[in-house]
Amino acid sequence: MVQTELNERALQVLQAVILDYIRTAEPVGSQAVAKHYAFKLSPATVRNTMAELEERGYLTQPHTSAGRVPTDKAYRLYVNALSGQSQLSRREVDRLHRAYATTSPVDDLMDWTAQELSRFSHYVAVVLAPPLKQTVFARLDLTPLPDDQVLALVVTDSGWVTSRIITLPASASTERLVDLARSFTGLYGGKAFQEILDRPPLQPGDAASGSDAEIINQVLSMLRDRNLYIGGAINILDHPEFWDLSSMRAVFRTFEEKRELIGLLSERAEESGVSVMIGRENPYEEMQECSLVTSTYTYRDRVLGILGVVGPKRMPYTKVVPLVDYTAKLVSRSLARLSQDLHIPS
Repeated sequence: MVQTELNERALQVLQAVILDYIRTAEPVGSQAVAKHYAFKLSPATVRNTMAELEERGYLTQPHTSAGRVPTDKAYRLYVNALSGQSQLSRREVDRLHRAYATTSPVDDLMDWTAQELSRFSHYVAVVLAPPLKQTVFARLDLTPLPDDQVLALVVTDSGWVTSRIITLPASASTERLVDLARSFTGLYGGKAFQEILDRPPLQPGDAASGSDAEIINQVLSMLRDRNLYIGGAINILDHPEFWDLSSMRAVFRTFEEKRELIGLLSERAEESGVSVMIGRENPYEEMQECSLVTSTYTYRDRVLGILGVVGPKRMPYTKVVPLVDYTAKLVSRSLARLSQDLHIPS
C-alpha cells in the first residue's frame, strides 16, 4: 500500500481486513486475519494492531462483540495504492473486445454499454451522454407527423443522434421543412453547438417567417438536455449494505430522479481519466453508502461524457477500476469507428 503514517505491520493487517470484508461483507475479527493471511503474527498482535487502526480512523466496530469493518479512510488508502497495479486478465479483455466488435447507433451504444457494464461488474452501471452543446453539429432533419407535429433529428459529428417531437406553430409543408433543415445545416454544419447557441440562430434573411424561428428555437432547446443511461439498478439488492429499507429507498430514489446523479457525473467529467469517489466523499447523502467508479470517454481527443458503476464501498476495486477504464476506452473507439461508418467529415 502507499506510504502513510502506518507502519508495515499495520498496513498488512489493514489490507487483510479490507480484503476479507470485501469477500464476506461480515465484520472481520483478529482470529480470521491471523488464520487466513500469512503474517506470522499472533491473534493477540493482530488484535492490538486492529485496535490501533481503529484509533487512527481506519477501522470501526459496528458492535462491541463484533469484528471491525473498514472506514472510508481505509478504502481511500487502499484505492490510492492500486494506481497502475490492477489490470484486466487477457480473458476479460477478449470478452470486452468481442462485445464491442460491431457498430451500433450511438443511442443504442450508450444504452447497451450501461447494460453490459452492469453485467460485467454485477453493480449498477451509469453512462452519461455528452451535452450536445459540447459537440459539433453535422445535420438537422425535420420529418412531418400528424397533428401539426414534427420529428426533429439532430446529428452530431460523432454520429450522435438526438430526436424530439416538436409542435409546429402553424402548418408547414414537407417541402418547407426540408428547406428549413437544409438551410440550417448549410449555415451551421461543422460548427460547435456552443457557437450556435451563443449567437441568434436565425439571422436576417436566414428564415422566411417567424414560425421558422420558433421551430429552430425548439430544436435548439434539445441541445441543453443530457441523457443518463442506467443499467442493472436491481443489482443493488444483491448487496447486504442496501437491505435496510431506508438505504435501499435512498439509492433507488437517486436512480429514479437522476438529477443529482447527472450533476455529480457532470462534475466528474470535467477531468479526464479514472476517478473513484468513496462514501462520504460524495456530496449527496443518498449516495454516501456507495462508491462511484467512473472514467471519461472521448472523441477526437476531447472528453464527451463519462461512464461508471455504483456499488457498495466494499466493491473489489482491483477488478472494477480497470473494467470501467477499459470500457471507456472501447466506447471512445466505437465512437471514432461510428463516425467513419457514417462518413462524417473531420
